Amino acid sequence: MSLTSCTIRFTKKQDNTVYATASLLKQLKLGKRKQVTIRLGQDSVLSSIRAIKGAGNRLYLPLAVKNRLKVPRAGGCFVQSDDTGTVRIGPLMGILSSSGRTSSAPFGSRTPLIRQLLRIGKDKSFFFAFRPRDIDWQTETVNGFFLAPGGGWVRRKVPLPDVVYNRLSSRRAEKTTAMRQFKERFIRRRIPFFNWSFFEKWDVYRLIENDPVSKYVPESYLNPSPHKIREMLERHHFVYLKPTGGSLGQGIFRLTYHPKKGYYCRYRHKGGNVLLRFSNFRELYNRLNRNNRLKDYVVQQGIRLIELDNCPIDFRFHMNKNANNEWVVAGIGAKRAGRGSVTTHIKNGGRLMTPEAALERIYGSPSKAAEMLSRAKQVAIQLAEAIERNDVHHLGELGFDLGIDQKDNIWMFEANAKPGRSIFKHPALKAQGTATLRHIFEYCLWLSRFGTGRDG
Repeated sequence: MSLTSCTIRFTKKQDNTVYATASLLKQLKLGKRKQVTIRLGQDSVLSSIRAIKGAGNRLYLPLAVKNRLKVPRAGGCFVQSDDTGTVRIGPLMGILSSSGRTSSAPFGSRTPLIRQLLRIGKDKSFFFAFRPRDIDWQTETVNGFFLAPGGGWVRRKVPLPDVVYNRLSSRRAEKTTAMRQFKERFIRRRIPFFNWSFFEKWDVYRLIENDPVSKYVPESYLNPSPHKIREMLERHHFVYLKPTGGSLGQGIFRLTYHPKKGYYCRYRHKGGNVLLRFSNFRELYNRLNRNNRLKDYVVQQGIRLIELDNCPIDFRFHMNKNANNEWVVAGIGAKRAGRGSVTTHIKNGGRLMTPEAALERIYGSPSKAAEMLSRAKQVAIQLAEAIERNDVHHLGELGFDLGIDQKDNIWMFEANAKPGRSIFKHPALKAQGTATLRHIFEYCLWLSRFGTGRDG
């Protein structure tokens, strides 16, 4: 298998012959071949091939081949050949996202992120975005969105891609039978599809419950009985009740038990923090479980986190697969909880900091801060590897909410298959945000079998 980069040009020749510079043919080990199969995404065409003089790696496609394969543009990309005489150009990589309401923002609030991603792959691949309705399964084509030279959008019909990165934004839509069947069509065609769906909290805990990394997850139970909640409160003195499909801290209750004072409940409501006191557990439970609200909730052991300015602090770890199919910590943000807040979410009054600044203030020692951050990174990689090991689908990106308790133990509270990017709004973390996009592009290369770190 030979891989290199090249520049594609279109010619007006009427025949079906592809022309390549001698240097490109040599790198692709095609010097003696008279015919090759040119492949883009899931489509291919048989063509004659001839050498021409000229410097650099250039591949000239006649209009018949260009139109048959629906090559979206001229310019730079990778090219790859194998022993069968198949020449792959690309890769053709698609980002699946939800629809927006305007032509300038075809993917709604995700449009800026998708635009950034496509810029990363500009002149290196055929990177595009699409919505579910943009696929024609009968012709096996996609009416994709490509970046126009001026920064806008241009539509191009292309074959089904080499790889799909899933950024659908609706949890509800992803749970439908129609969407599951839609995604399974890619799998049946052996098209790698990564970040299959949003995680439910309990799904993550179940994935790793028999793995050694489960020691990093606080004691947790799905759909706990009143007896189980009360028993955990008496043992741990405080617990969290979390909706298994929640996000951004919505619907979370923090319950605290003081033997001489009773039971306390904190939660977020209409933009403010609420604190309620109950004299007995029955009153507390009946209030929380109105209309069977606690269905699909998880009760989780409360952890006494390290604090900054008397406020708990935890850390968002943004994990990515790299060009060598390895998990790396691409970005870390420290989140200090707001006064009286149940969680550290920024929208709930939390404050975003760099992890180094937060830990140095907490421990008063740069070396101790560096030690704890290094340990947390190792745990994050172990967790990512374990989740991927136990999941049936490709994962290329994860977000973890990790905490450090007051005895320096490390805990994992949340794992997200489609992590938010709010931490990268911090000026000191913007470069890390760019790094995550580069890793996504590189992992797409690896999955599509164009990655330089992958053989065969």
